[in-house]
Amino acid sequence: MSDDQRDQTPAEPAGAAAPASTAPAAAVPAGPQPEPIRYFGTTWVNHESGYGLRRAALAVGSLVTATAAALLLRLSYEGLEIGNVGPFLSISVVVLFAISSAIAFVKTWDSYKRRPAPSSDEAALKGLKTIGFIGSLIAYSLRCLTEAPGEQLRRAEYERALADYERRRSTRTGNPAARRPKRKK
Repeated sequence: MSDDQRDQTPAEPAGAAAPASTAPAAAVPAGPQPEPIRYFGTTWVNHESGYGLRRAALAVGSLVTATAAALLLRLSYEGLEIGNVGPFLSISVVVLFAISSAIAFVKTWDSYKRRPAPSSDEAALKGLKTIGFIGSLIAYSLRCLTEAPGEQLRRAEYERALADYERRRSTRTGNPAARRPKRKK
């Protein structure tokens, strides 16, 4: 068969069966799906697939990172002392990082309990939270000791969505088109 003849062969009809080598598409389960959490995925729902070990590793990892960051800030402070910039600037830097870390800790801790309002000041505090990243790391580490960060919030939302879904499903009586007509007496 020449190349021209191969190009002109008709395509398979739309109803033709797919080759056996292709797997059927994965069925999407009915109902609401849990929202994944960073580093945990959806394992927080049933605490499966190494959930506890992952929580412990992330708690230790974020605490080690916070310690390394504090050491780096200490070295930066010593650099300011060596540079002889004066006590006002040295104290200002320490106070700035302490206040920023405290604000970042509180805002991060609160974000695990409730979602911020769309019109909140979260965007305005983004820079301050970046400066106080040590506070965010400590909040993450402490939260990992009890649960996956944000698990309580997502679990409440997921359970509410499941309850709403079940309530909607239970009120259905089936396909109205498949019902038999009522008998006339």
